[in-house]
Amino acid sequence: MNSSGPVTPTLLLTSNYAPGYKVDKVLGMTYGITVRSRGLGGNLVAGLRTIAGGEIKEYTELAHQARQEALDRLAQHAQSLGANAVLSVSFDSTEMATNMTEIIAFGTAVVVSPASGDQQLVKLS
Repeated sequence: MNSSGPVTPTLLLTSNYAPGYKVDKVLGMTYGITVRSRGLGGNLVAGLRTIAGGEIKEYTELAHQARQEALDRLAQHAQSLGANAVLSVSFDSTEMATNMTEIIAFGTAVVVSPASGDQQLVKLS
């Protein structure tokens, strides 16, 4: 595993299946966690923005970065388990303290392979 940067498995999916693929092995739960806090300067600027109303861009960017970091860590953890895909990916967040938030991305680590053309993965009735 390359620890110098984010490594992404072949697939990160919010669905319970991967269209066009079959699940060969279920490896179990995988997750990625980060805890983030906005610095004092960012909190001051964000606080001033609340006076005028509208989007607080400093917090939007912080949320985006935190979710991406949690996804990157999820992908790294899944690969360390031997997965090439993660199904049922979800996010959760928890306020840990004033101005501190935990973001977790989690799902089911699996090994998938392309389904043969004659295999029907989802039967619609």
